[in-house]
Amino acid sequence: MCGILGSVNCSFNQNELDLLKRRGPDDSGINNFSVNGNSVQFGHRRLSILDTSTAGHQPMVSACGNYAIIFNGEIYNHAKLRNTLPTNINYKSHSDTETILYYLIEYGISGICNFNGIFSFAFLNMKENTLLLARDPFGVKPLYLFFGNNSDAVIFSSLINPILSLIDKPELNNEALSTLLRMRFNPSPETLYKSITKLRPGHLLEVNLGTESLKFKISPFVVSSRKVSKRKNNSAIVSDYGAHLESAIKRQLLSDVEVGILLSGGVDSAMVAAIAQKHYARKLKAFTIGFEGSHDEDEIEDAAATAKVLGLEHYYKRISFTDFLGMIKKCSEIIEEPLGTTSVIPLYYLSELASSKVKVVLTGQGADEPLGGYTRYKLELLRNKIPNIIRKLFFPIIQDIKFRNEQLSRGIKAVNLNDTVDRFLATYEIFTQTEIYALISKTDTISKKRISYFYNLLNCDAIKHPVERMMALDLHLNLADDLLNCADKITMHYGLECRVPMLDIELIKFIQSLPTSNKLNLKQGKLIHKQFATTILPKEIIYRKKKGFQTPTYSWFKQESNTIKDILLSDGSMFASIFNTKYVETIITQNQNGFNKEKQIFLLLSIYYFLEIWN
Repeated sequence: MCGILGSVNCSFNQNELDLLKRRGPDDSGINNFSVNGNSVQFGHRRLSILDTSTAGHQPMVSACGNYAIIFNGEIYNHAKLRNTLPTNINYKSHSDTETILYYLIEYGISGICNFNGIFSFAFLNMKENTLLLARDPFGVKPLYLFFGNNSDAVIFSSLINPILSLIDKPELNNEALSTLLRMRFNPSPETLYKSITKLRPGHLLEVNLGTESLKFKISPFVVSSRKVSKRKNNSAIVSDYGAHLESAIKRQLLSDVEVGILLSGGVDSAMVAAIAQKHYARKLKAFTIGFEGSHDEDEIEDAAATAKVLGLEHYYKRISFTDFLGMIKKCSEIIEEPLGTTSVIPLYYLSELASSKVKVVLTGQGADEPLGGYTRYKLELLRNKIPNIIRKLFFPIIQDIKFRNEQLSRGIKAVNLNDTVDRFLATYEIFTQTEIYALISKTDTISKKRISYFYNLLNCDAIKHPVERMMALDLHLNLADDLLNCADKITMHYGLECRVPMLDIELIKFIQSLPTSNKLNLKQGKLIHKQFATTILPKEIIYRKKKGFQTPTYSWFKQESNTIKDILLSDGSMFASIFNTKYVETIITQNQNGFNKEKQIFLLLSIYYFLEIWN
């Protein structure tokens, strides 16, 4: 894991590169290349995980001098890939960076489809005058882009801040602000900066350096390859699932430094921990965050019980509302994009705790999307079983009822929509179009386009069951720019590599080949996951109530409404110049009155501090 910064026809120096230092505190380097009259710069900050010697230094240039790479991430199958390359290559290291450098030289762009890992990288081919940028299929690693006027320059980076240091102050992207309010994150390629975009997950940017002006081409390398397997008996399917999961976790233990686990009280991280400990030579260190006071969301007791059963070395910390509120601005600065995801704050303290002991952590993140773990998937299943006539008669009557449960309210509004993309969007949105207009006098025009893009790319119409379509979209859209975005930014702020074995490429292919009935039903999700879990974990761990790394923000925001109002309703702020603070106050009051608006309030706080930093 590292930080990359590069450019064409726009120079930078060590000061700009060092804005990535926390992502890569162990080493740095800048190389300059001249390609057909274009000045190309590669910069790299290194977090040494594989081959910690100087042989793994980047930027890395091929022995012939015609190719160069800067790489952020891990390729877990790189040893297998290296075995397919010519035997006359004189390797200087055992790093995955050197493997993919020569793999791309040998196989070209198509070789990227064989990478099983998490990555963003830049590959320079000076023989063919091309620059290739890529982001992994699920968007675990970010990659931001800035294109100069008249196609004369490009800057790319793991973070937004280095780009901001090299360009004039960009305008606020008001269209993206509307989308952010609707979806609680900005789907790629949007950011809140008009001139800065992000490369979509599973996409390539080719820069042609051989023409008079730079030519850009963005294209996907991730496509739908979903093939439902022939039915086997259930025990055989569960056994196959377990084998794929175990292989994924074993692959992601690849490291020359110590590995730990982010441990919640749930089944996902417990399964990862159990299998990792089985194949790890040392006692695995586990890390958990909880909350001061009496809160159902506190997972320390459950996680401690799991750690005891599995023989893990357990570390934990509890945080208060003061800790929580005091870190929203800091996390907004670190993530660089506002989010409505309250778990970013405990993740900050969790990363701080884990980084004091290890440099790599595994997580259970990414299990819910492919395996049907969220409530919205059950609602989609339910909808599929309700006759059209009942939906048309019954749901229009109840959809205007103000339910205190936000998830239920969104689900009911979505059920009566026949257009699949419209229905999914209604399920996702945390502010409706009416509410967005009340807040900023604009409505969202982008969200449906972004969902439709991946819907068509993944050929969702060919996926038989609507719930499978939603799960596919979540994997490549929602997960990337929300949960994975904040996880990468916050863990890397502490020089901590965060791995997600549940998103292993081979494992996901296997899961997507299974019938829906192996994944979820109306009662529960992650069926095959939990069935395999019974072979390695006690039932009391498997069937604990799901807490999902939640925070007690609903009750905190309810108790501390005046504190929240003092921030969001303050005169003279940039936030107050854009937002209707009277309607903001209405939202805070609704939360006081028992209508859960924690995500909405957290998103507004996140935007408030983003604007304060930007201004």
